[in-house]
Amino acid sequence: MPRRPSVFIVDDDQSLCEILANLLKYEGYRTDMAHDGKTALTKLRQISYDLMLLDLKLPDTTGMSVLEKALKIIPTLQTIMISGQGTIDLAVEATRKGAYDFLEKPLDSERILVTLKNAFDRGQLVKDRARLLESVKSRYVMIGESKPMQQVADLIQKAAATHSKVLIEGENGTGKELAARAIYFNSARAGEPFIPVNCAAIPETLIESELFGHKKGAFTGATDEKIGRFQQADGGMLFLDEIGDMSLMTQAKVLRSLEEGTVEMVGGGKPIPIDVRIIAATNKNLQEEMRAGHFREDLYFRLNVLNIKLPPLRERKEDIPQLVNHFIQCFCNEHGVAAKHITPGAMSRLMEYSWPGNIRELKNFIEKLIFLVEQSKIESEDVSSTLNTYSTARSEPPKTLKEARQQFEREFISERLLACQGNVTKTAELLGIPRTYLYKKMKNLKVEV
Repeated sequence: MPRRPSVFIVDDDQSLCEILANLLKYEGYRTDMAHDGKTALTKLRQISYDLMLLDLKLPDTTGMSVLEKALKIIPTLQTIMISGQGTIDLAVEATRKGAYDFLEKPLDSERILVTLKNAFDRGQLVKDRARLLESVKSRYVMIGESKPMQQVADLIQKAAATHSKVLIEGENGTGKELAARAIYFNSARAGEPFIPVNCAAIPETLIESELFGHKKGAFTGATDEKIGRFQQADGGMLFLDEIGDMSLMTQAKVLRSLEEGTVEMVGGGKPIPIDVRIIAATNKNLQEEMRAGHFREDLYFRLNVLNIKLPPLRERKEDIPQLVNHFIQCFCNEHGVAAKHITPGAMSRLMEYSWPGNIRELKNFIEKLIFLVEQSKIESEDVSSTLNTYSTARSEPPKTLKEARQQFEREFISERLLACQGNVTKTAELLGIPRTYLYKKMKNLKVEV
C-alpha cells in the first residue's frame, strides 16, 4: 500500500486549519497543523513533511521567514503559500524564495487538491533526482588515501564550492575527467548539463562548429542548424579535455566566449548569452607550450584560476591495493562474475610495476585478470604471466628505427582506442585512415580492443 502524503498546515486561523485538515484526510492525506511560526519550525525539525500550506501572515513572524527557514530544514518540502491579501509581487517573491505556488483566500477546495497533487508529484521527482544524482556521484569518487590524493581531494572540495574556472593537469590515465566530474557532482550545478569535449579527438576543421554550433548553410554540408557544446552546457559545466591540443585560432575564440559570456554560431553573427562553468584539462606542460608559442598566455591565466595537478600512479603506489580491490569488486559485479580475491603476493607484483598508463592501465589490466583467472584467488603467477605479455616490450627500449616506429604506433593507436571507448570505426575516423587498414595495423602490432 503506498504511503499517504503528509501535509503540514500553518495558519493562525484555527477553524480554517480544521476545515482544511478534514478535507485533506478525506482525500487520503495525513495532516498536522501549527498556528504560529515558532511552533511550525519546531515541528519541522522533528517531522519530515511532504507538503506545507503556509499562511503569509502569522502572529509572531511572516510566512516568508518561515518558508526560508523551512527549506533549510527540509530542502525537498513543497510549500504552497496562502493569503487573503495576495498580490503579484508577493507571489513572485514567494516562488523566488522556493514556494511551489501561491493561492489567495478564500480557498477553493478543488484548486487546493489539484495544487497539492501537482506539488507532491514535483516533490517526488525532486527526491528521485537527488537519489539518482547520489547514485551516479558514487561512481566518480577519487580513490586513494595517500598524501598526494588527500591534497587532490581537498582541492576538489574547494573547487566544488566556487564557480571559478579550473585547470586540471596530469599524465594520460591519471583520472582528469574523473576529477572534473567529482567537482561537478559536489557543486551547486550538479544535475545541470555536464558536457565533455575531447579537443584532441575533434579534427581542426570541425572543432569550431562542435564548440559553438553552426547555422544552416554556414558551410558545405551544414544542412541543419546545430547547437554547439557551449550552448548544450548552458547552466552547467563544459569540460574541455586535452585543451593543449587546441589550435591558436580556436583558443582565441574560446577566450572571447569566456570573457564576454557569449558564443557566436558559425554563420550567425548574433552573440548568444551563456552561463557555463569551464573545467579544462591537459596532459601537456602549458607553460612550455606558451614559451613555444603553441598556447595563448591570456587563455592560460583565464583558465588557471584553480589548479589541480593529478599525480601519476608511480608516485602514489600506496593507493594501488585500494584501487585494485575497488576495480575487482566493480568488474565482478558488472560482468556477473563470482567474487575474486587477490593474494598478497599478487598485490606485491602489481605494486612493483611502474604503470606508465597510470590508473587507466591498471583498471584495464584488472578487468583482463577478471576474465582470464578462472579460480576465486588471483595469484602472483597470474599477474606475472599477464604482465609479461606487454610489460617486457615497454620496459626494453627499441633497438632499431623500425621497432621505435612500431612501439610509437602501438601506443598511439591504443591511446586513441581508449579515447573512443574501443570503437574501431570512430578510431579510424579520428586517425584519418580506413577501418580495414586500422584492423590490419592492430593485428600486426598486436593491439587489443
